Amino acid sequence: MFELLPEVGLRLPGCAGILRFGMDERTAQWAAATVADVRDGWVCGARWAFSVQYRGLTLNAYGDTTDRRGWDQDTSGLAGIGLTRDAFALTGPSACPVVLHGIDLFGYPTAEVTDALGESLPSTLRLRGNGLYLTAVSAHAGPVPVES
Repeated sequence: MFELLPEVGLRLPGCAGILRFGMDERTAQWAAATVADVRDGWVCGARWAFSVQYRGLTLNAYGDTTDRRGWDQDTSGLAGIGLTRDAFALTGPSACPVVLHGIDLFGYPTAEVTDALGESLPSTLRLRGNGLYLTAVSAHAGPVPVES
């Protein structure tokens, strides 16, 4: 089970620990490597990024972000985490729970999840879905920028 910890990070399955916002790349990759193989990634504006695949989910993490335009804040260490469901498994509950405030975000239809969360979604989190079930969730070290 993955557990989103708003403004802290993400608790990894089993005894793998917590990906904490602000942690350095090596420490974040080491924690993620206890869950699955780490693959290098790329995110615009981030000095480092990586991903892991685990039971039908992709975990993406990135850090040391800078914004030359000044629209977002610069963040040292781990700045963002995202969990995305496998495109072939979007019609039912996820094989691995992704939990926020005791609610399995990928385990129930989108309408039930949003009703259960109510207005309690932290500003550092974003949920995405395009059908019956949610497809992705992301958490950021600071408030999520508003899309224009």
